[in-house]
Amino acid sequence: MAPSPTQSQSAVPQASGPTALSRMRLGPEETDQNPLMIQFFTWDALRDDMSWWQHLEQELPELSRMGFTQVWIPPPNKAAAKTGRGYDAYDLWDLGEFDQKGSVNTRWGSREELLRACETSKRVKVDVIIDAVLNHKLGGDRVETFPAVPVDPQNRLRDAGKVRDIEGWTAFDFPGRGGKASIRSRYALSESLEGVDWDHKTKQKAIYRIAGKGHRGWSRNVDAENGNYDYLLGVDIDHRHPEVQEDLLHWGDWILKTTGAAGFRLDAVKHMDYKFVLQFISSTRRNAGDPRLFCVSEYWTGNVKSILPYIRAFKGETAFFDVPLHMHLCEASRRRERYDLRDILSGTLARLRPGDAVTFVDNHDTVEGMDLESWVEENFKIQAYALILLRPEGYPCVFYGDLYPNAKCYNANTAANLRRLIEARRMYAYGPVQDYNTSKNCVGFVRGGTARRPGCVVLLSNRDESGPLHTIRMNVGPAKAGTVYRSYMTQGGEVQIDAQGWGEFSCFANAVQVWVPAG
Repeated sequence: MAPSPTQSQSAVPQASGPTALSRMRLGPEETDQNPLMIQFFTWDALRDDMSWWQHLEQELPELSRMGFTQVWIPPPNKAAAKTGRGYDAYDLWDLGEFDQKGSVNTRWGSREELLRACETSKRVKVDVIIDAVLNHKLGGDRVETFPAVPVDPQNRLRDAGKVRDIEGWTAFDFPGRGGKASIRSRYALSESLEGVDWDHKTKQKAIYRIAGKGHRGWSRNVDAENGNYDYLLGVDIDHRHPEVQEDLLHWGDWILKTTGAAGFRLDAVKHMDYKFVLQFISSTRRNAGDPRLFCVSEYWTGNVKSILPYIRAFKGETAFFDVPLHMHLCEASRRRERYDLRDILSGTLARLRPGDAVTFVDNHDTVEGMDLESWVEENFKIQAYALILLRPEGYPCVFYGDLYPNAKCYNANTAANLRRLIEARRMYAYGPVQDYNTSKNCVGFVRGGTARRPGCVVLLSNRDESGPLHTIRMNVGPAKAGTVYRSYMTQGGEVQIDAQGWGEFSCFANAVQVWVPAG
């Protein structure tokens, strides 16, 4: 039967060139179950009754049962502050083993607790993904004096003053290690660092490019925002330096072997020399003997045109978080029924490069009060999760803050509905997708299923809750003629499928409904 006038046909576009997700391990490979990642922390995550690693170990069996195949853990390294999250990276080689920066444990717990959690992850077949913070360091052990020049923060290629001697916390001696852990005993100025944001001599905050003999300035192989976005924060590392490369490449091998992790989430890649990042990925894959080692990169921008050159440069070696889609989800939640749902995938990696996209609704950086605040409001949270969990484009990542009770961003109703969607993904969201974009405030799609897995029908609405019931006529295929579909998010609804495979599917206003084969 020809498509009805209100139906639009779509297919997931084929990206040109190699794609990352098809080349990487997304979880246990002996199953045809949909893979799924969880970010298992929030910015403020802490437990009063146990360490975070113990909490992870406790939850892993249930995460596996729910259908999660990967768990992205926070940076496991020693931070500059006692309760630092690890993004304030002090010592990558200290996993909670050495008495440094006020404690032996990291914010998340001890090395032994981390390794026990990693052992449990193997047993329950959930892969651990390490958050690798390789761009910068903080918490230097002493100051050094060196020549540097302040630069314009809006254009780091333009000097904002003359070269002068400053004092920076650039010496990293790691005295608590006792000489263990790294092939390098310390980081120090030499030629291995590029910039700082504090002159201890004058107590002045600015972005300083380290100058003098052996220093080559900012790398050109970084994002062009602010003229050159090599510098982000803290003490900026020069990834072109041979000793830096040796240390970080060795760390990549060591952290995988130590934890048994299956890959990396790379922090702040737009600020690092991309040639080194490529070298890091290929080296760790090769040395691990695992060509399918997982890797996803954080490149924070809502402009998909800025990410595409990076995707082309990396040639399928890493996936990228779909920040443009996240921004669309945030905008939709704020504009409510004024937002046209038919446009929500336009200009996203999910639409343009689905084979390279790791999709997400929110993360630790988007929570209210954070620098990258862009929280998807509760009125649209479940619609957003339905889009990333039940459609085939990209690879979804669920945020701990949306699923588990926490002080900052938990909503019990959202969490309950999210658990239903996760279950629907595991059981029903398979096969090709057919879109029915009937109106700006209600869209639907059909997942056709496979020979082994059933499909489903999904509707989502952003219309004011006072509006009437939405109804969309959709086709589930002639093979389903005469069957009955039941409502999944609420109980009691049924749809009879006619002889040609058509059914009248409904959804409440400002809600999500999933319809699945009965029986």
